[in-house]
Amino acid sequence: MQKTSFWGGVHPVYNKHFTAAKAVAIIEPPSELILPLQQHTGEPARADVKKGDEVLAGQRIASAQGTVSAHVHAPVSGTVTAVEPRPHTSGEPGMSIVLENDFKDDWVEMTKVSDPVQLSAEDIKECIENAGIVGMGGAGFPTSVKLSPPEADIDYLIVNGSECEPYLSSDHRTMVEYAEDVVLGTKLLAKACGAQRIIIGVEDNKPDALQALQEHSGGLDVVVLDTKYPQGGEKQMIKSLTGREVPSNGLPHQCGVIVQNVGTAAAAAQAVRDGRPLTHRIVTVSGEGVQSPNNFLVPIGTPFQHVIDAAGGLIGDTGKIIDGGPMTGAAQITAEVPVIKGTCGIVVLTREQSLFAEPIVCIKCARCADSCPTYLLPMRIERAAIHGMWDEASELGAMDCIECGCCTFICPSKRYLLHYIRLAKNQIAAARR
Repeated sequence: MQKTSFWGGVHPVYNKHFTAAKAVAIIEPPSELILPLQQHTGEPARADVKKGDEVLAGQRIASAQGTVSAHVHAPVSGTVTAVEPRPHTSGEPGMSIVLENDFKDDWVEMTKVSDPVQLSAEDIKECIENAGIVGMGGAGFPTSVKLSPPEADIDYLIVNGSECEPYLSSDHRTMVEYAEDVVLGTKLLAKACGAQRIIIGVEDNKPDALQALQEHSGGLDVVVLDTKYPQGGEKQMIKSLTGREVPSNGLPHQCGVIVQNVGTAAAAAQAVRDGRPLTHRIVTVSGEGVQSPNNFLVPIGTPFQHVIDAAGGLIGDTGKIIDGGPMTGAAQITAEVPVIKGTCGIVVLTREQSLFAEPIVCIKCARCADSCPTYLLPMRIERAAIHGMWDEASELGAMDCIECGCCTFICPSKRYLLHYIRLAKNQIAAARR
């Protein structure tokens, strides 16, 4: 097949060999789980339980509030021991439901559907909403909301299987081991949003995933993408697969496209067909700082430390524990933060890998501009941000930055380009509010 790609991007050392060929292992759930009410973009959920309540696995314990929000369900049966602020992957303590596991694994009754594709679009969206499904690629936008964009005619559904971040292989293993669910979920998502064309895009460094999807595709287009970072960005996927461009400061639905992650598609299939809420997800634990990298099926709410211990524990001098991948992930201040719906990986780097280089003066090589997948001039936005020139940063398109980090990665002067662009975006957004 002819591979498709996009302008810009970089080729980091992917290091996927640690886990790409390792089948998903079932992790033993911890004795205590922490379930934040904020596991998604939008308003936090509202707790439906209180200290002392006994709950069943799969039971809704927090309900969505507001238009953009998502329900939270218990991944195990047990007793609520607290509803209080706990460490969160965002870096700020978040209100959470603390659940003591009784290890009985008693589940609520789930309603199964023998032929889910025959359901109406509204019924499919209702099942997805009731299951608390959000974008599993990291953004965490509530899926039922994304499937109902305002005043938009959707003709393309793109299912993103690129997984371009180094080290991560959770999406890869989902496609290999749950290909049937990915394909069914893709069909359900397409029907829910009214898309007439469906494309599943997979980078060419995952031949086994491509083969598995093609075997179960049932006529769906499975397209090979060039392996390049950030191929998995929504705007880059749309450009690569359709030739369309998302408007400046716009969203994909404005050009008739909705993009969903392969993990989201698999979760949608399990929700609509099996009546199963989103209580577990596949998490890659990888990096030079962990003993035995692997992929695990993890109950949401499991502390990072418990998952790292399942991978043999830390080795050497730990430099960073990252939620997500090294390009766009967030370094954590404690390993007691819980796995949430958007946690696709835990990457552990050594101290040597984590050292910051001292930046020097810009040598005006323009590599940052050449690598920028959104056609920006990172060095000029950085200069505007350093001098507090927020209007100029806005005119230079700072708000269109997807924060992929290509500019900082490629810069020979080791300048903190993305740091300053993020600063500019925060200041511009605050001024607009």
